[in-house]
Amino acid sequence: MTDLVIRGGEASLSGCIEAPPSKAYTHRAIIASALSDGCSTVRNALICDDTLATINACRMLGAEIVELSDGTFRIFGSPKPETPNNIIDCRGSGSTIRFLTPVCALADGISVLTGNESLRRRPMKPLLDALNQIGVKCYSTRMNGYPPIIVFGGGIKGGKANIRGDVSSQFISGLLFATPMAEKDTEIVLTTPLESKPYVEMTLNILKKHGIAARTDFHVFHVSSGQRYRPHDHFIEGDYSSAAFPLSAAAITGSNIKVKNLLKETLQGDRFIIDILNDAGVYVNVGEDFIEIEGSSQRLKPLNVDMRDNPDLVPVCVVLAAFADGKSVIRGIRRLRFKESNRVEALLSEFSKMGVKINVLDDVMEVYGGGRIHGAEIDPHGDHRIAMACAIAALKASGETVIHDAECINKSYPNFVRDMRILGADIIER
Repeated sequence: MTDLVIRGGEASLSGCIEAPPSKAYTHRAIIASALSDGCSTVRNALICDDTLATINACRMLGAEIVELSDGTFRIFGSPKPETPNNIIDCRGSGSTIRFLTPVCALADGISVLTGNESLRRRPMKPLLDALNQIGVKCYSTRMNGYPPIIVFGGGIKGGKANIRGDVSSQFISGLLFATPMAEKDTEIVLTTPLESKPYVEMTLNILKKHGIAARTDFHVFHVSSGQRYRPHDHFIEGDYSSAAFPLSAAAITGSNIKVKNLLKETLQGDRFIIDILNDAGVYVNVGEDFIEIEGSSQRLKPLNVDMRDNPDLVPVCVVLAAFADGKSVIRGIRRLRFKESNRVEALLSEFSKMGVKINVLDDVMEVYGGGRIHGAEIDPHGDHRIAMACAIAALKASGETVIHDAECINKSYPNFVRDMRILGADIIER
């Protein structure tokens, strides 16, 4: 177990770092390559707990994945997935279990997917119901809609699947990965509006690169049967979701930093952090492949944002709001209750320890900035984004903050502490 000790006060950051590779794109590129008939190369892949879970799962399904160098993988796909010879351990990765549960239906035998305690609290029922509608027998072992999951293989018949669009976009992406190999065409109909739409757009983009077509108005998805994945080489761009933490750290401390490997032209929905920072009164210089923050001594303006499509940015929004001048309103937080932790409860609990007043009203969070924020002992609830949010808030808080069990950060941003130290943060691991 790792604790982080952060000495706050008038921290000043400066310098340049590279954004870590996109976790979302890494998952998708590896899975599409693993289903392709031939050899693909994925360069600059993010190596973290979640993506390692996907790599290991794809190996168990028959793909040959060789790491050529740090972050570069050569993948010989298995267009017909093999039956795993053991239980697939998805660790804490919701993307892994939700993307690959439909793919397991394409194998001949029975697959079992599970993960750690956090993953076993994440809902799967809408995906299981949709798969049963298109001819796949799959169950929750405890019959409660949560992992472990059993999938009976033998193929996907196809047809019409109705599924909610407001629980997890990962369900839609999982169906899109597998249904091109169904016996007949598949129609995926959303019974509620799609949330986190940019993530589905990223999936469609990766599928297109591998020769897979799907037609959609983002209410109905039409997927033709009998398609085959073609190999494609990928270079993974930088991750806006992770980069939001150092960018926001610079904003609250009035610092000047530069984060490279962030493409101006991207499908990543969490590029929305640029708009959020601009609206908070932060000067943001957007280059073709970098973001610069030029800090000032003025207090940040309060936020008024809807985060239904960008739930992973809510923790950094809470940090920005805590140091803003007045009440901020963050809407669209309902789905945060079903992340690695109940993020609504975790944010309320841990930021309250630091002196931040927060009210939660169903789908809305109100954060009252301008108060005296101080160090505290933080329990990140096993959630990487809670740990990182509290860490950057601690830079500006008075006194010392201790974040316990901070190894959860390895789920998405293993070099977070290193990068923050490069920028001048006073962080000690013990």
